[in-house]
Amino acid sequence: MSKPQKNENRQFIAVLDFGAQYNQLIARRVRECNVYSEVFPHTITHEQLRAMNPDGIILSGGPASVYAKGAPGVDPGVFELGIPVLGICYGMQLMARTLGGKVEPSEHSEFGRTEMHVLQKGDLFADLNPQLICWMSHGDRVLEPPPGFELMAKTLNSPVAAMSDTARRLHAVQFHPEVTHTPWGIELLRNFVMRVCKCKPSWTMGNYADIAVQDIRRQVGKGRVLCALSGGVDSAAAAVLVHRAVKDNLTCVFVDHGLMRHNEAEQVIQTFRDTFKINLVHVDASERFLKKLERVTAPEKKRHIIGHEFIRVFEEQARKAGRIDFLAQGTLYPDVIESVSSGTGKSATIKSHHNVGGLPKDMSFKLIEPLRFLFKDEVRELCGALGIPREIAWRQPFPGPGLAIRIIGAVTRERIKILQQADAIVLDEIRNAGLFYDIWQSFAVLPCIRSVGVMGDARTYEYPIILRSVSSTDGMTADWTRLDYDLLARISNRIVNEVKGVNRVAYDITSKPPGTIEWE
Repeated sequence: MSKPQKNENRQFIAVLDFGAQYNQLIARRVRECNVYSEVFPHTITHEQLRAMNPDGIILSGGPASVYAKGAPGVDPGVFELGIPVLGICYGMQLMARTLGGKVEPSEHSEFGRTEMHVLQKGDLFADLNPQLICWMSHGDRVLEPPPGFELMAKTLNSPVAAMSDTARRLHAVQFHPEVTHTPWGIELLRNFVMRVCKCKPSWTMGNYADIAVQDIRRQVGKGRVLCALSGGVDSAAAAVLVHRAVKDNLTCVFVDHGLMRHNEAEQVIQTFRDTFKINLVHVDASERFLKKLERVTAPEKKRHIIGHEFIRVFEEQARKAGRIDFLAQGTLYPDVIESVSSGTGKSATIKSHHNVGGLPKDMSFKLIEPLRFLFKDEVRELCGALGIPREIAWRQPFPGPGLAIRIIGAVTRERIKILQQADAIVLDEIRNAGLFYDIWQSFAVLPCIRSVGVMGDARTYEYPIILRSVSSTDGMTADWTRLDYDLLARISNRIVNEVKGVNRVAYDITSKPPGTIEWE
């Protein structure tokens, strides 16, 4: 799937990545303004940017100090393109230093909720209050703006919290408008995109579906496609897009690796064969996957084993089906960003997704990834445009490696059964409480440790279950869900009483960051 191309009807904003792990949030917020945005490494040259002709450029935050040795820089020609630029946090400090301003360590760092006073509204702060609460995260500060810049806002510890050179359409802010902790941040980004960059809201999932179908049709030609179908929202959207483009030249393969949720395999088969009338091949490969995973405890090794085996199964199915030229899968933009270090060379790889980092280099397929540039909530919106039922479109995310990465330790049939039963109880109670569509993910985790308990006046030494429930909009950041105590009690009582081998339930109250949503 080629990336969305700019034309007279589709404008876009380029985000330059300076190493912060969640810089993709900036692109996501810009897309909320119905304008396409994509992340590029900070090493991109001004000539490359000129060739792409973005309508605006955003310099992201980052963990470095601009005056430190080896700190990531920017091609100074970026500021001479005549394209509007917005610097955020590190991006502001880099803009200031590059253009002749003064940056120094702060006597008092600013982290978290901060009061800010707007001195001049201009385009950035149009229609916003003069007194605002923003989210700061920095140890350096801009002491003096570069020549030509006006001071727009300040805080107690940041004499320059925002600055603008209106003539050159260069703007910068010290705070983070992309995070939800700056509640009006989306309005500032919208002001930059609409007022400064003069963009029109043309990025919609209805438009994207039409473009994606055309791109797939052009890429595939008369070739045949094998689609990796898990039954989740991502693979469902990918399958329907590809089916719409190539019709009978698509064969969907559902690989049951034995690590699905309770009764999930049967539900997938029924939905896609009966509802969508898509050619579906069901492969029960559970014995094969479990044998490969014997005594494997390292989470990255689990992911790579499962990724490699998926491809090998697909290759075998392709040989049975005759000539197959392409493999389609539901890779998302955050999958790509989390699986590989960014072009800055500074961001850390968080984890490998089985359909990105786990792919073998010698596979015989060409990839079709029609969702590669979309975030999860955009995919849900796309499902609506494609007519995919809500129960699939709003299904809670489930990792490709399945329960293998929710069992913290070696994977065995006994542990899979325990986790399936516990997880089914969690989802059942969440549904009964009317919360299923309000929660991003809710599931059970089985750590392979044991603890002492008392059941029926007898000592037990059994597994604990960890309950994980998080709220999010895109999966990149998340907060733990404040579930009602009575609901937690029902879940705990049912698991301990109904799942043999479990004597304790705990609730994970960690946000992302610092944790991840999945435990592995």
